[in-house]
Amino acid sequence: MTSSKKSRLSMLDSLAAAGAPAAAPAPAASMMSSNRALRSARDAVDSHRVWDLEPHQIEDTRVHDRLDPSDIHDLRDAIEANGQTVPILVRRHPSEADRYLLVYGRRRLEAIRASDKVTKVRALVASLDDDAAVRAQISENMARRDLSFIEKALFAQELVENGFGNQSQVAEVLTVTKSSVSMAIAIAEAIGPDLIRAIGPAQGIGRPRWDALAKAIADTGADRDALIRIAEKEYTSFAVDAVTEGSEAATADPSVLAFEAVFRAAVPAAAPQDAKPAKKARTLTQPLTVDGRRSATLRRTAKGVSLELPGGSFADWLEAEAQNVIEELHARWQSRGEE
Repeated sequence: MTSSKKSRLSMLDSLAAAGAPAAAPAPAASMMSSNRALRSARDAVDSHRVWDLEPHQIEDTRVHDRLDPSDIHDLRDAIEANGQTVPILVRRHPSEADRYLLVYGRRRLEAIRASDKVTKVRALVASLDDDAAVRAQISENMARRDLSFIEKALFAQELVENGFGNQSQVAEVLTVTKSSVSMAIAIAEAIGPDLIRAIGPAQGIGRPRWDALAKAIADTGADRDALIRIAEKEYTSFAVDAVTEGSEAATADPSVLAFEAVFRAAVPAAAPQDAKPAKKARTLTQPLTVDGRRSATLRRTAKGVSLELPGGSFADWLEAEAQNVIEELHARWQSRGEE
């Protein structure tokens, strides 16, 4: 950005903050009209440009959605090698000129802050109030498929606690059911934010196992500080193994290892020593129909789910297309917004 452009933008900021042009006093109505016009002009400039901002100009006061925002070394290296290809989104600070509030793009911002080579952050500047900024953050997060169940649970909990809305309103914005939000928040509250953050995002660990951990902690009154130390020990062991054993050890997810260690420590204690053996699960069958005629049978056992089709051209087609069909069904399942 040239110095003349910076000067013009700074002048717009100063005039808008002052509430009137630097001319002779004018009637109140004229001052308000001028102020609105200046803000409109500034917003129009913002919406059509990608700005190069200083990282220190940007504050991050948002509700946190990720449990590992500091894991940005690979992203920093990629930005240093190829440049920042995707801008972050910010909005102007409501009371401080030349300062901005982050809407989304925390990892890109932190990566550039950690870089010795890249000194500017490429950013879009939007005119948003607090509510619209949170909705934009949520929309951007929901477009990603890499937030784990427990990250979404903490995110929903913090949205409610920070006054964004009640559980029904949060569910509507997150495009999930109210019951799933209620259950996720209950699990997060039962486990506790400190233990959750000690474990980390634990990609691939879904609601049932987090729920089992929460119930075990509630039933036994488990010492959360002791469980936190178990999680921290797993991270330490992972770091040591990564150094001594090389890249093969580093492929594991330390947060999953931490969850498994905490789960082993907490869950067995929840089962009474004299508990009766569980009854053998029954096999459940469900007929499936097409145009009112039975065409297949869905069978659920303790080992999983199977689909039985009579021989014929449809069975032949399904056999040939099985990979595509399972990928499509899995994508539909993921799009529900729940792990």
